[in-house]
Amino acid sequence: MMIALPISMQKEKGDDGDNAGRGTSVITRTKPKTKRPNVYRVLILNDDYTPMDFVIHILERFFQKDREAATRIMLHVHNHGVGECGIYTYEVAETKVSQVMDFARQHQHPLQCVMEKK
Repeated sequence: MMIALPISMQKEKGDDGDNAGRGTSVITRTKPKTKRPNVYRVLILNDDYTPMDFVIHILERFFQKDREAATRIMLHVHNHGVGECGIYTYEVAETKVSQVMDFARQHQHPLQCVMEKK
């Protein structure tokens, strides 16, 4: 956006007052270009030992899924070997993976949770 100063602020011939040396100025403003952050998918991997109810509990607790959505994701993991829990920025995804892995280990389950760039 360009703004031209009014003529009254421009230097007049013979004016040796405060306006001496001032001419028409152009002020430009640039908008900073922001880049969207990379996002990551948080995935749960199937295993033959972790109980289905525990996986549902993980999805409800750490990914704020309701019972129906958690059950649907758990069945997808069971039938297809992997299921998406959510899509997050790097730091949030990393935190969720860590929380799930720690919680699973505390309860002695071999559940695996990973993240991948979308």
